[in-house]
Amino acid sequence: MEGKPMDVDVQNIKKWVVFYPIYINSKKTLAEGRRINASKACENPTCTEIYDCCTHLKLPCAIESEKAYPRDFMQRGRVRVLLKREDGSLYNPTISSRKQLMLQVAELVPRHPGRTKKQEPASSSATGPSKSGKGGKKKR
Repeated sequence: MEGKPMDVDVQNIKKWVVFYPIYINSKKTLAEGRRINASKACENPTCTEIYDCCTHLKLPCAIESEKAYPRDFMQRGRVRVLLKREDGSLYNPTISSRKQLMLQVAELVPRHPGRTKKQEPASSSATGPSKSGKGGKKKR
């Protein structure tokens, strides 16, 4: 396990909520595994981005990089998140269900520091060399 959970007993990690990046991927269909509305989902989230968003929301979480999503086993990694304490109280009062967690994380991922740096150079190199020519058939 890569990500270390914050001050929580790791023995009960099997009871934590499982969060695969596909759940909030706007590029995937519902049949492929997306679980929230495509308009609210984000584009190709990673486990580390989800992990960082969960720690930002002050939720105990851990990355399981060796695990794969069953419907798309080439997609490696998942995040385990703990929503409630032993006594049943919520770690973050605004997030009481898996669905709310997915919506909150999908909202935060596009603003992730690693993501905002990546997008700046990509937009400037989008205008590549354009091919100008007549085209069409040549006469024989």
